[in-house]
Amino acid sequence: MAKFVNTPDYPHGTQAITGILVTNLGTPDAPTTGAVRRYLAEFLSDPRVVEFPRLLWMIILHGVILNIRPRRSAEAYAKVWMDDGSPLLAISERQAIALQAALEERLDGPVKVELAMRYGNPSIAAGLENLRRANVRRLLVLPLYPQYSASTAASTFDAVANVLKQWRWLPQLRMVMDYHKNEGWLEAVAQSIRDHWQEHGRKQKLMFSFHGLPRRFLLNGDPYYCQCHASARLIAEKLALGEDDWKLVFQSRFGREEWLKPYCDKTLEEWGKQGIESVDMVCPGFSADCLETVEEVAMQNRDIFLSAGGKQYSYIPALNDRPDHISALAGLIERNLAGWELCGDSAGELDKARTRALACGAKQ
Repeated sequence: MAKFVNTPDYPHGTQAITGILVTNLGTPDAPTTGAVRRYLAEFLSDPRVVEFPRLLWMIILHGVILNIRPRRSAEAYAKVWMDDGSPLLAISERQAIALQAALEERLDGPVKVELAMRYGNPSIAAGLENLRRANVRRLLVLPLYPQYSASTAASTFDAVANVLKQWRWLPQLRMVMDYHKNEGWLEAVAQSIRDHWQEHGRKQKLMFSFHGLPRRFLLNGDPYYCQCHASARLIAEKLALGEDDWKLVFQSRFGREEWLKPYCDKTLEEWGKQGIESVDMVCPGFSADCLETVEEVAMQNRDIFLSAGGKQYSYIPALNDRPDHISALAGLIERNLAGWELCGDSAGELDKARTRALACGAKQ
């Protein structure tokens, strides 16, 4: 028999709430080899992330990768670690706090924002448990990935579903699968670029870099590649850029198979050799700065471009907790909650009904 999470005793008058589970990819608990190994073991064991025969992949993962990569990754994490933890987690926590305040102003009725990471802590299970204890009856899941991929948004849905299938009383559920053409988000990215140009000057080229995926994901029907192109094109239009002013690339490839092209590092190397002297780099697929943006894009790629002959390289930070980003996300949440009635009885009403039912049983 299945085991369910039971909640038989609600205090009278408990109010039903709308829960917003905001998620991101995740981070190790510390910049150490052991913590990184635990994180990578969870991340790379996800069949949505690595679509490879399970048995063979587990042998490769535990026999080779987890014995080599954690030490190297820990060194990279140590370069970007802050006093309050990893950049991704610290920024995500600020985003959740700001979203809570913004939604309290926008929405009628009680709302609770919970932050969760797909891998690592705080976990999706922990975030959902906090919402369950708060009597969530409507649940909106917002993965902070503007462009959809099975390896990100779909994996988040899997994790949420695995938790909810253990609940006896399920909340009404909605999930934002992507927001790659959301007007508020597009304008926030464009404005962040304008702000950077205003402060640091505009470089010769603007490069849009998105996280890479194996090319076979595209061939198998994943829309990520197309949505990245749509986002970059719409942002470029807002900035009134010509075709020769900007370029879209993909970063962070892993392994030997072909990934989505053009590759970020190879393009920067080519540009440096061709005499392009200055580049602005922006990563619209990242809602918060993290290892990939701070260490790989801002540091490693800068060295690649300058070593190839480039003169100036500037990284434009992710939207993080900028007010216009928070406003765009709050608007996105508000629209996804529109027309959604809060159905079902309150916990207080259920308590009264349970008391009546027990009383009737006692009389019999």
